[in-house]
Amino acid sequence: MQYVSFPGHPLPVSRICLGTMMFGDKCDAALSEALVAKALELGINAFDTAAMYSAGASEQYLGRALRSVPRDQIFVATKVAKGIDRRSIIESIDESLGRLQMAYVDLYLIHWPVPGMNLTEMMGALNEAVVGGKTRLVGCCNFPAYLLASANAIAAANGWALLRCNQVAYNLIERGVEVEILPQARLEKLAITAYRPLAIGLLTGRLMPGMPMESAARGTTDSRVLTWLSQHGRSLERFVAYAHNKGIEPAQLAAAWVMENPAVTQPILGVSSLTQVESAVRVPEVQLTDAERQEVTDMFQTEVTEEGLQRFPGTKYNFPRLRRNLSLAVKE
Repeated sequence: MQYVSFPGHPLPVSRICLGTMMFGDKCDAALSEALVAKALELGINAFDTAAMYSAGASEQYLGRALRSVPRDQIFVATKVAKGIDRRSIIESIDESLGRLQMAYVDLYLIHWPVPGMNLTEMMGALNEAVVGGKTRLVGCCNFPAYLLASANAIAAANGWALLRCNQVAYNLIERGVEVEILPQARLEKLAITAYRPLAIGLLTGRLMPGMPMESAARGTTDSRVLTWLSQHGRSLERFVAYAHNKGIEPAQLAAAWVMENPAVTQPILGVSSLTQVESAVRVPEVQLTDAERQEVTDMFQTEVTEEGLQRFPGTKYNFPRLRRNLSLAVKE
């Protein structure tokens, strides 16, 4: 397993973060413990959960599975379950710590932004959680770049803990974060933990065009799978064939594509079987040249584009492309 620095945290974290959303749903307590034990055995030391996953059971099962592991050898992230007002933030972390049976988490995340949010109250409450020793770092999920920047400006002005991570959906189909969000993270030295790297399982190759829907339960319940399959079916066929020709699993190729973006700290891979854990730990072994990564990228017509001057040759100044540039500035 390869390891990487997580901004603001002393522990090198595994390049793969184990997602536990299925704990308490597809995975009972015994299976959850077995999955965590296998992950630890194979070098994964980072775990992502949330209070809302299986109504708190995910946190309970994860905490139980980690109870005998030295606390300073693992990295655990969880998320605010309630609102983003001070009372909800403080109550939520206390409840999460109780379910996890831990004195602190390593990363505490606002799960989603909400209309009319009070950033000063939110950042003040998150700072209380840090000062109180309940979390080492704070961050957010699904924040636009401008909102994260505004929240951190308020924190900096008050001497409070900064948001150090933005957890976002990122995969070969969902690429909107390439605009502004990934460049901001690279410049500001923010962690990016990428959820849904396999596009709800579509990029595993288990569901292909023309395949009976009964063979993929997720495809029958999530409209996004059907929509993406209809939009990108031929691209998916080329992608799966490419992976097989390289002798790797499509899921490993999809996760490696995400992981190799220099702005991404970790892809989060949710698991519900020991085989999936064993597959996940091999993702860092997948090595793509720049040309190969571009070849995979070009299989899907999902680049964020805008009308006008987007691809015209000879155009020196192009604002849409600037918004995706990871190297416009260097921050010392």
